[in-house]
Amino acid sequence: MTPKTHETPPNDYDIRGNVRSHTLFSELNEQVFNQLYKDCEERMYREGVMIAHAKKRREGIFIITEGMAEVCAASEGETSEVLEVVQPGELLGLGSLSNFLDNRAEDDYAYMVEIKAVERVVGLFVPYHVLSQLWSEAYIREYFLHQTVMRLKDVYVSLAEQVKLAHEWGESEPFIKRVQDMMTQPALTIANTQTIKQAAQKMIEHQSSSILIMEDEKLIGIVTEKDLVSRVVMKNHPTEQPVAEIMTRDPHTINRVDYYYKAMSESLLHGIKHLPVTNDREQVVGIITLSDLVRNKNQPMFSAIEKIDRLQIDDLSSIKTEIYNVLAVLLNDQVPALHILDVLTELYDRLSVRAVELAVASLKEAGEGDPPVSFAWYQMGSAGRGEQFLLTDQDHFLVYDHVSQAQSERAQDYFAKLGKRIMENLEQAGFTRCPGFMMASEEKWRGSLSTWQERLRRWAVRSTPDTLLLAENFFSFRKLYGAEPLHEAFKSMVINEMNRSRIFMYRLAQNENETLIPRLDQPIRSLLNLERKQIDLKKEVLFPFHHALQLLSLTHQIVEGTTVEKIDHLNDKNILSDWTAEDLKHALSGVMAIYIRHKWERLNQGDLSSESVVMFTHLSGREKDTLIRALKEMREMQSRMLREFSL
Repeated sequence: MTPKTHETPPNDYDIRGNVRSHTLFSELNEQVFNQLYKDCEERMYREGVMIAHAKKRREGIFIITEGMAEVCAASEGETSEVLEVVQPGELLGLGSLSNFLDNRAEDDYAYMVEIKAVERVVGLFVPYHVLSQLWSEAYIREYFLHQTVMRLKDVYVSLAEQVKLAHEWGESEPFIKRVQDMMTQPALTIANTQTIKQAAQKMIEHQSSSILIMEDEKLIGIVTEKDLVSRVVMKNHPTEQPVAEIMTRDPHTINRVDYYYKAMSESLLHGIKHLPVTNDREQVVGIITLSDLVRNKNQPMFSAIEKIDRLQIDDLSSIKTEIYNVLAVLLNDQVPALHILDVLTELYDRLSVRAVELAVASLKEAGEGDPPVSFAWYQMGSAGRGEQFLLTDQDHFLVYDHVSQAQSERAQDYFAKLGKRIMENLEQAGFTRCPGFMMASEEKWRGSLSTWQERLRRWAVRSTPDTLLLAENFFSFRKLYGAEPLHEAFKSMVINEMNRSRIFMYRLAQNENETLIPRLDQPIRSLLNLERKQIDLKKEVLFPFHHALQLLSLTHQIVEGTTVEKIDHLNDKNILSDWTAEDLKHALSGVMAIYIRHKWERLNQGDLSSESVVMFTHLSGREKDTLIRALKEMREMQSRMLREFSL
């Protein structure tokens, strides 16, 4: 890989320091590292420059330390199909590694692809002769094996998705697109010291409906046409004043590599029509508008958002159909499972918060007044984990602030009524009552902060099977509504109680040791011969996985968040490596994709049961392979948790 378009990076780029910890060099002593580094080359490619041209043999690999590159299918025209996006810490040139392994004269890979800098790319070029000196180390070969397998999996998944879409939609554009494929670049910007008049003139000159406000090259605000009308024209605001006076501060942004549906959900759920687009260094690289995103197939989402926002108690029963229409669109468009859950979690959260708001308002109208003290309302179960895609049963609880003895009776009466109203509103919206009565309408699922502290201590002391079941559900909590200071106090209390209750956590771990995630690492035919013809995805896979993740998180003082958020938190604390965290998210996505399809098909067939058993004969070959790999990753995480408790 010796393109003539690269430059020598300025001295302030610490490429050497960045690659020193990379897997290729991390195990080397300083002397060997220095010798090998002399034979490598620090390079920089400016935005838009071709890093590797098609039909040019590759001579090494390139470690990106800053920036982003696209690997594209070679094309004679101006546009080419993006095959993958490569980011800092990742490698360019992996596809032609076969030339290094067998010293082939021809590089078939190079004839098929080209590599372009999406933004300024900086990194280290490692020639093959340097790589050959490292190849004798087993950990280096394992690293490349892992990278190759992951890349191969992504290629197969992408190819399968595109082939299926091509059959279903002909030559229409792919539905799973990234923001950078649709954004306007560069974004229109102006310094915060410029005047309102100058900003308006610039918007007119460029026929733009918005302009981004910058300070020292950092985004600090945005001004739209609507802002100019409502904040300047309607109020006769002086146009010679700095534009910063009328801007919306700290606007929502989206990363350039995020998917179309994330941009759509951000825009709709937050009522935003202009989303600045940033890169991993939080630099503005473009802007995307709601009009860029809108398609006819998104009408169900518009309808659901609009309806939830203006919901009244009498309308609650109609919202279920709206949300299911959104789910149907997402499934039809082959959107990845975790993206489906992101969008639906936003919708269900919005609906649940509206149910609480209506409950508070209805009590006030009935003469009960405002809440006597601050409170917070939490969801548990699939809603707490951010994995609810159908309206299932309710799982929630309520916490309120400390009250004096004189206020105690009034607070208990008010929050009893509030818990009941919330439960009734959710029921009217389509959420059935929890069979185990784990709802804020029940006395044991509401109480003051001190009441909850006593409750947790009782659970820890008793540790009966029933108590362990309550705790497993409780620790999937996620706050949806209420006072943030109370929420922070509640989390601190839970952490303190768990630190005091190691025996209780050990018993929870023992309980999980009896429900190990099954091994499916044999071929499916062998499984069938052994009479294993089905698996309960909920009871045998998802529940044990979630409980193990909860316990591992609790051990490291992580008490709240969705499943993906807990994985990310454990990764941030270096409890899970980057690879393990990504593998777990891939595993979760694979299992949830099968589970969602299975439940949706049953629902459409009129089966309203909560059955989660999947027959192997009903799975495609790809789904079987996905399930085998996913269960292996999930079981390893469960084993990791059990080792924490010496089990």
